[in-house]
Amino acid sequence: MPLQHELFEQRLDIQPPKDASGPRLWVRRVVIWREPGGEAIRDVELRPGFNIVWTPDDKGIGHGAGKTLFCRLIRYCLGEDRFAPDDQRAEIGTAFPNGLVGAEIILDGVSWAIIRPLGIRRRHLAVPNGNLEELAEKEGPSTGLEPFLDAVERAFLPVELSSLIPGNRADRRGWPIALAWLMRDQECRFHGILDWRSTESESDSPARGLNKTEKLDALRVFLQAITPEEQFKRQEVAALDESRNAFETEVGHRQWQIDQAKATLIPALGLTEDIFTDGALAKDVLLKAAQKQGDEASQLPSEETASHIEQLKKEFEAAQTEVNALDKQVGILTSDIPNIQRIMAKIEGEYPGLSYALQEAESFPCPICEVPVDRVLATKCGLSHKLPDLEACRLRLSKNREEFAAEAARLATAKRDKSLALQELSTLRQRAKELRDHIAALDAAQKTRSSSLEAAKQLSIAVANLVRLIDQQTEATKKLQKLNTGIDSERQLIAAFVDKQTPVFTRLSEKFDPIIRHLVGADARGSIALTGKGLSLAVQMGGKRSSSAIDSLKVIAFDISALCLGIEGKANMPAFLVHDSPREADLGLDIYHRLFLFAQWLEGIGTQPLFQYIVTTTTPPPDGMRTKPWLRLTLRGTPERERLLGIDL
Repeated sequence: MPLQHELFEQRLDIQPPKDASGPRLWVRRVVIWREPGGEAIRDVELRPGFNIVWTPDDKGIGHGAGKTLFCRLIRYCLGEDRFAPDDQRAEIGTAFPNGLVGAEIILDGVSWAIIRPLGIRRRHLAVPNGNLEELAEKEGPSTGLEPFLDAVERAFLPVELSSLIPGNRADRRGWPIALAWLMRDQECRFHGILDWRSTESESDSPARGLNKTEKLDALRVFLQAITPEEQFKRQEVAALDESRNAFETEVGHRQWQIDQAKATLIPALGLTEDIFTDGALAKDVLLKAAQKQGDEASQLPSEETASHIEQLKKEFEAAQTEVNALDKQVGILTSDIPNIQRIMAKIEGEYPGLSYALQEAESFPCPICEVPVDRVLATKCGLSHKLPDLEACRLRLSKNREEFAAEAARLATAKRDKSLALQELSTLRQRAKELRDHIAALDAAQKTRSSSLEAAKQLSIAVANLVRLIDQQTEATKKLQKLNTGIDSERQLIAAFVDKQTPVFTRLSEKFDPIIRHLVGADARGSIALTGKGLSLAVQMGGKRSSSAIDSLKVIAFDISALCLGIEGKANMPAFLVHDSPREADLGLDIYHRLFLFAQWLEGIGTQPLFQYIVTTTTPPPDGMRTKPWLRLTLRGTPERERLLGIDL
């Protein structure tokens, strides 16, 4: 594409360092072994410049051949903790319990041999100028990856720069964050410039713990677009933001407490919402209302004293004792009267017989003719040898009458006594009731007074608490306003720092714009700007364009623009980039092929390629790039031997 080459020669200005002889960091080999000392399953040679890993989409079976796993194994060798999601790692570990992956990584001219386990082994090696095969075959102590990571940090992100990268990392390493950007998760689909790691990849990358602001700050560190002074000021503002958030939470919670207290106290104090005010006036209204409640409670009638109530209780107990005694007496009399009446009835029932007996005794019948005989005649004639005892009959009758009269008198006395007792009992009961009611009224009055005083006391305490809350809220509001003013002032200073970084993003835009033109067309325009809302990437084609494909294109073009800064040595990162299946970000085929051609053109900067750019694809590369030196690895989904690991997991 001569026109495109001419375009780049005119518009894309890349000035590598004069002493540059190749990329400062690149991967030369990736080797996978089933077991130590065994034959390699894969031995992939890579090169500086553009490298293609192609999986021909044979009837839709191009996916699942191992492209993403290949990228993640490179990440693994470059320092990331995991090479696959848990389930896939378990399957690989089961298939290759002693499996290893190794890589030869060139860092500033030194060849590092990296060995990491795929299965149950826990031996990690990072040896400068080491032999990959020998290290994989021999047993020896594990060095860990720290020697290599330390070397990378020294080369690109020394301590003073790593300390500028946000995040709570004990080791303060910045390389794992940079690696997350340089080798984005395929699952992120190039959706956003700061979308580096997906939760689906289960990578455990520290980048997953950063929010967008922290990622942007990290990105600026990598692009040499932030100074320690600005970062320090940002940390100050972040601390102020935390204080403000804490204050806002405190103020919000306290306001809720005030509102709840007001909702309870306003009706209890006899106030209405419309006369309630805020601030100092609110305190006056509350305190006066509480004082009024206390005064009213203290002025309630106290009635009799406690000693008088005790005296009344004694009188009530005495009256109640008398009531009980009379009640018992009435009960006895009530039961005696029927008994007396029964005795009288019995005595009265005996009277006719006794009267008749006396009459017969006085007119005795003849034993022969049964004709009454005068007692005198009977006595004189001697007709009867046995006459009735007249005197005894008279005595029995007289005694009957006497007993009846005595019982009648006793009955009259019992009835009189009962009547008198009932009268006295009624009086005593009325007196006891009056005493009981009086005592109850006095107790109720005392309780009402006590509860009113206690309620007034509690209201006073509640009002005092509310007044204290209002005072605290007033003070906190003043502090919050002062804090907001301070934050605004500090943010203006940060904005001034950001303005000073305009040349960096101008330089980045000078790369981004011609790359967009090459990929989309000569009429397109691209720009990059750092704003208060973050990093803004814009593509114009007869107006601002925004779509899923354009957004993905902007991310890819941004990454390549940053790669160009890496070639120039104007970034705190290597000129190293891996894009896993960028076509899946909805790029059109023509744009996709232009991306490949641009990478090919980029190899001509300098006497030899000064970068390493690895792309995996299921879409066929452009004609002429489906062979070496660009095509480094071809994988297929079937048969299984042509998959990355040579088996079907």
